[in-house]
Amino acid sequence: MLTFEDESTKAEMPSIPGLDGPLQGLFKDSHTVAASDATDEQAIAGSANRRIAVEDKQIINCNADVNQLVPFKYKWAWDKYLGACANHWMPQEISMSRDIALWRDPNGLTEDERRLVKRNLGFFVTADSLAANNIVLGTYRHITNPECRQYLLRQAFEEAIHTHAYQYIVESLGLDEGEIFNAYHEVSSIRDKDEFLIPFIDTLTNPHFKTGTLETDQQLLRSLIVFACIMEGLFFYVGFTQILALGRQNKMTGSAEQYQYILRDESMHCNFGIDVINQIKMENPHLWTKAFREEIAGLMQKAVALEYRYAEDTMPRGVLGMNAPMFKEYLRYIANRRCQQIGLDTLYPNANNPFPWMSEMMDLKKEKNFFETRVTEYQTGGALSWD
Repeated sequence: MLTFEDESTKAEMPSIPGLDGPLQGLFKDSHTVAASDATDEQAIAGSANRRIAVEDKQIINCNADVNQLVPFKYKWAWDKYLGACANHWMPQEISMSRDIALWRDPNGLTEDERRLVKRNLGFFVTADSLAANNIVLGTYRHITNPECRQYLLRQAFEEAIHTHAYQYIVESLGLDEGEIFNAYHEVSSIRDKDEFLIPFIDTLTNPHFKTGTLETDQQLLRSLIVFACIMEGLFFYVGFTQILALGRQNKMTGSAEQYQYILRDESMHCNFGIDVINQIKMENPHLWTKAFREEIAGLMQKAVALEYRYAEDTMPRGVLGMNAPMFKEYLRYIANRRCQQIGLDTLYPNANNPFPWMSEMMDLKKEKNFFETRVTEYQTGGALSWD
């Protein structure tokens, strides 16, 4: 990807992976171009003119041309990109009329249910913006494989759709936008989750951060694990379960339908991130040290505690047949699953899933017209299979 530095860094323009030869020359200051002509000519005659082979590609720290999509090395990444494109949807396709009527009815929802909805939106309206910024300003720069980058571009667009969906719900219900959009500053259970995430996002978005050493490659891997396994793979699940539980009771059905689509998208994001993590581990086994694994386990345990605190805050008295202790078990169950997916030992022996219906929610193809609003099989083409 071509990047343009500000004036303060212009004199120290870094080399750009995959832009060897004449393309890299476009980014040199004029006073250095003449002195490097011979080097550029050698590059043109050498690697710059050689066609890319599969073995040239690496998921990080690759010097091959990132502009050449084929030949594919990571076919799984391309398949996930195609699958995501087949599942395009837009929030305004979904009617919010029943949600609006229910919200305006003084007896439509209990105060605990209203608190749950507002706390839920308070987290999500900014969470997907954090996710998009992490991809566009951070992860994309450090993943040096074009088929993986192709999926990341689609993922960033989907994060924008999700932010649009939450804004659409807030606007439709006539909620106080200042209250909802500032919750991540003003509500401690939401702020604590975001403050946990931000240092790892800052690592990747720091313009001076570069991979290529043991320390920096572990920093990248750590941030990718936090992003995929904790942010998308754990922090979203209390909120998803709560709103989908409302939908199962025929309440807030338009909101629940959008959350169901978002859940499916985010499950794919999580699975893609885990595939990237495992590919990095496979190509760089020296990163996966005992100390590093112990650090990740500690981060996972801290994340479970933060999300459980959020569950207690959103439903202090229990609601919809659910209570906070049930979420403690659910979060432990999910954390075990994420650990297994990246090759760590489980943290919570015998943890079970108290919400087995959530697995059904992820399979939209089996749930025709679930909320009696529209067909939920929103694929635009092709068949999608994912774990």
